[in-house]
Amino acid sequence: MLERLRSGLGLLRSLLIYRRPGRQAGLKRFYRAFVRPGDRVFDIGAHLGDRSSAFAALGAEVVALEPQPRLFAWLERLTRRSGRVTCLPLAVGAEPGRLDLASSRANPTVASLSADWREQVSRRQAGFAEVDWDESLPVEVTTLDALIERYGEPTFCKIDVEGFEPEVLRGLTRPLAALSVEFVHGALDQALACVDRLEDLSAYEYQLVAGEQRRFHLDAWVDAKTIRNWFASGAEGLSSGDLYARRLSP
Repeated sequence: MLERLRSGLGLLRSLLIYRRPGRQAGLKRFYRAFVRPGDRVFDIGAHLGDRSSAFAALGAEVVALEPQPRLFAWLERLTRRSGRVTCLPLAVGAEPGRLDLASSRANPTVASLSADWREQVSRRQAGFAEVDWDESLPVEVTTLDALIERYGEPTFCKIDVEGFEPEVLRGLTRPLAALSVEFVHGALDQALACVDRLEDLSAYEYQLVAGEQRRFHLDAWVDAKTIRNWFASGAEGLSSGDLYARRLSP
């Protein structure tokens, strides 16, 4: 009974954060710079589909992946009316297979396939010190390359997978036009690894969003050297955010 209560409260918390009134309007305003009608978009780590819904409302065809069974059921429920979102109960990594996903009943937003990331953020960031990853379940893993082969190349790809972002990019062998990856203070080496992987594929320029804001943090897009230095110097102490990458013309 206590475990079911914790799961219910954790889900309610996510609904209040990610499905609160007014949030969709801000997401659509922000993502218009990346998504146009008819585009294909991947939402890797879709959670409750707030961004998937925004992408679909902008006219995109969305492939949304969420491996947590409870969240996946809600993802389907919350996005089905658009008719533009394909939901898949999968994780994404460097190669196909099965991996153990650690999750928290009280805070389902921080489910992670990376044991190293969980150890880093628990030790280095106060906000994660009390997180109890009290569940573990095997999940099926696919790759970005496999998704592209099946659904086509996305114009934009959002990746938010709690420290597993470098592994997701390892499963990609072609440059994408634009994408975002989450970063968390205490594990900034993961963000640096993402930049390194993207630059192996092509030349990109970069921007940042701090936390859940809907505006860019830097005054202008910057090159790989500048963004590496920004992360290496501590990311201005930001607790979390998203790194945006836009491919430069070949």
